[in-house]
Amino acid sequence: MPLPQLSLSLQFSDLTDAAAHRAALPRHKVTRWIRHALDGDGEITVRIVDAEEGQALNRDYRGKDYATNVLTFDYATEPVVMADLVLCAPVVAREAKELKKPLAEHYAHLLVHGTLHAQGWDHETSDEDAEAMEAREIEILAGLGLKNPYR
Repeated sequence: MPLPQLSLSLQFSDLTDAAAHRAALPRHKVTRWIRHALDGDGEITVRIVDAEEGQALNRDYRGKDYATNVLTFDYATEPVVMADLVLCAPVVAREAKELKKPLAEHYAHLLVHGTLHAQGWDHETSDEDAEAMEAREIEILAGLGLKNPYR
């Protein structure tokens, strides 16, 4: 079965260490990671932001006054998945270092995670939902040749 179609906008804010993040996020890989997580066609914007913008968005939209790794703003699931995925570069880099994972691999996981959120998956509703979402992420990442991010 062919992968879903994806219209992708990939944006980088003014980051102090933008080169490392751009190198970890080549457009063809971002497209591949997201397409593997989509159940249907999508129009997705991926924006890589600094800690200040990440914190402001998390505070203003979720009421949590700290920068988080990924925020998903979902607008529609049918007939096309429409969403913005906002990833906070310093948080992602710190987590990758703590997890002893390549930056690109952690970005892949978070893009899959955010894309699932855009389609209605939610790990905060119940333990069963969290287990189901993790299992789906592991399955998608394995199909991409990536390790289980929860080990």
